[in-house]
Amino acid sequence: MPTVTLPDGSRREYPQPVTVRDIAASIGAGLAKAALAAKVDGTLVDTSYLLDHDASVAIVTDKSPEALDVVRHSTAHLLAQAVKELFPKAQVTIGPVIEDGFYYDFAFEHRFTPEDLTAIEAKMQELAARDLPVSRSVLSREEAITFFRGLGEEYKAQIIESIPAHESLSLYKQGDFIDLCRGPHVPGTGKLKAFKLMKLAGAYWRGDSKNEMLQRIYGTAWLTEKDLKAYLHRLEEAEKRDHRKLARQLDLFHLQEEAPGMVFWHDNGWRIYQEVENYIRVLLRQHGYQEIRTPQVVDRSLWEKSGHWDKFKELMFTTESEKRDYAVKPMNCPCHVQIYNQGLKSYRDLPLRLAEFGSCHRNEPSGTLHGLMRLRNFVQDDAHIFCTEAQIQPEVSAFIDLLFGVYADFGFKDVLIKLSTRPANRVGTDEVWDKAEHALEQALNAKQLPWDLQPGEGAFYGPKIEFSLKDSIGRVWQCGTIQVDFSMPGRLGAHYIAEDGSKQVPVMLHRAILGSLERFIGILIEDYAGSLPPWLAPTQAVVMNITDNQAGYVKKCTEILLKQGLRVKSDLRNEKIGFKIRDHTIQRVPYLLVIGDREVENDTVAVRTRSGKDLGVMSLQAFTDRIKSDIARRGLAVLED
Repeated sequence: MPTVTLPDGSRREYPQPVTVRDIAASIGAGLAKAALAAKVDGTLVDTSYLLDHDASVAIVTDKSPEALDVVRHSTAHLLAQAVKELFPKAQVTIGPVIEDGFYYDFAFEHRFTPEDLTAIEAKMQELAARDLPVSRSVLSREEAITFFRGLGEEYKAQIIESIPAHESLSLYKQGDFIDLCRGPHVPGTGKLKAFKLMKLAGAYWRGDSKNEMLQRIYGTAWLTEKDLKAYLHRLEEAEKRDHRKLARQLDLFHLQEEAPGMVFWHDNGWRIYQEVENYIRVLLRQHGYQEIRTPQVVDRSLWEKSGHWDKFKELMFTTESEKRDYAVKPMNCPCHVQIYNQGLKSYRDLPLRLAEFGSCHRNEPSGTLHGLMRLRNFVQDDAHIFCTEAQIQPEVSAFIDLLFGVYADFGFKDVLIKLSTRPANRVGTDEVWDKAEHALEQALNAKQLPWDLQPGEGAFYGPKIEFSLKDSIGRVWQCGTIQVDFSMPGRLGAHYIAEDGSKQVPVMLHRAILGSLERFIGILIEDYAGSLPPWLAPTQAVVMNITDNQAGYVKKCTEILLKQGLRVKSDLRNEKIGFKIRDHTIQRVPYLLVIGDREVENDTVAVRTRSGKDLGVMSLQAFTDRIKSDIARRGLAVLED
C-alpha cells in the first residue's frame, strides 16, 4: 500500500501499486488531463511510472518549471520520427535539449534542404495532431544493441556499446518510431503544440572532427503558441539589433581573417570604448582602487605555480625566447599577486584593491567566435581585492553597491543574481568554505536582494556570486562576478603580518563588473539597437545648414559646442535638409541642430531628436544645458527619446 505525499503536505494511500497517471486522476480529472510528467522523490519520471513504495510526488504540468525541458525533449523525438517517416534511410543519432529548444543529428547521404525542413515540420504537426501514445519499455544492453542493429541504426548501436555492460536501457515508442532515451517524455504527442524548425547545420559524430559529418536540425519548442510567437519575435528583434550589422552601419569596428577574434576599432567605436573605460576608471579611483598595468607575456613557470597551466594551457597562446617558454596572459590574477608581493604587507594595508584594464588572449576555437561577444583578445575591467577573512563580507557588500550603480548608469535595472557554492572537486577545508559561503550569502541578504542558489557550481578555489543583466528584449547576459579565492595567494607566496605578529595568507576576491569591455559594448549596442544614450553616443549632436547662407553660423556653433567638451560635428554638404536629417537619424545621432536664416538672425538653433521629436527653437546655451543634463543622467537619458 504505497503512501503518496503531495506538495501541499497532504497524503494519499493506495491499495496497490499505482501509476503517476492514476495518482493525478485520483486528485482530479483536470490534473490528469494536464499532467506531462511527475517528480517522484525529486526525480523526473513519466506519467506511466509505477509507484510501489511510499514517496513524495509532484505532478508536472505546463505550470511547472520542469515542463519546458520535458516538452522540448519530446519534441526532439517527434522531429526524429518525422524524419524517419519521410526519409526512412536516415539514421538517428542524438537529440538533446538546448537553450530555447533542441536539435537532432542525422546520418543521411541526402543533404537536407530548407524545403525538406518545411516538409519535416508539416509531418511533425501531423504526428502531434494524431496524439500518438508514448510508451516506455526496458531492454538489456545486449538486447538493445541487437534491436537497433536490426533496424539499421548503427549509430544508436554504437552509443549503447559505450554504455557499461549489464545496464538496462529504456526505449520510447510513439507510433512505429522507437528511440533510445532516459526520458521522461510526455504521455502523448498531442501535448506538443508549439514548435518550429529553425535551421540546418553540420556536426561531427560525437563532436570529433576525425569522425564523419552529420546533419543537425535545430528546432524550438514552447508550451503555448503565444510563447512560441513571442520567442520568434525576440529573434526578429535580435536580428535587427545584431551588433555586427550595426557596427557596419554605424562604422564602429570590424573583424577580419588575418586577426581572428580580435577587433579593429574605428573612430566611432573607439569613442564608445574610451567612454566606457574612462567611466569605470573614475569610479575605481573613487572607491579606493589602485589602477595597475601588468605584462602581456609571462614565463610559463608562473602559470604553473598558479595552477592555470594545467587547467588552461590548451587556451593559451605560447611563445619561446632564449630557450624559455612564455604564455600570453589569458587572465590577470597571477600578475596581480606579483604586485601585491612587492614589499611587506601588514593587516593595516588591507584591504588592498588592485584594478587593471587587462588585455587577455585566449585561443578560443574559431567556430565559437562571435563578433564582440566571443573573442580571442579582450579587455576585462578586472580587479582583485586582497583582504582578511573578516573583511570578505563588507568588501562584497561594497562591491554589490558599486555594481548596481554602474548597471543603472548604463540603463540596466533588471539584475539576476546567483550564488554558486562548493563543488565536489575543490581545495580548502569545509570550515573555510563555510566562512566564504556565509559571507557571500550574508552580503546578499543584508541588501534584501533576491538570489538563486547554484549548488556545486562554485570555482574549485571558492564560491562566487554571478550577476546577469536582462536586456530590453528579455535576453539574459552574465556579466559581473565576485569570487572568493583561498588558494592562489598561498600558491604564489602572498602573505601579510597579522595584528598578533603571525604570518597569514590573504583572501583574494576576484571581481569584475562589466566582464569583457568588448562584450559589454556589444551588449549595449544590441540593447539600445545602436541608439546609445547621449553620454555614450560617438557623435552627440550634428549641426547642419539649410543653405550656404548659414555655413558660417554652423561653424561657429560647432566650435562653441566642441569647446564645451561635446562630441559634435557640422554637416555643410550641399544636400537637402531632409536628406541630412534622415542620414544622421540612421546614424543614431541623439540631437540634430538645424540652422536656417531665422536661427542665424536670432542666434538660436532648432533642435530635433533622432526619434523625430521636435524640441523647438532654443538658444545654444539652452541646448548645451540640456545635453549636459542628459549626459549627467547617463542611461536614464534614453527615456527622453
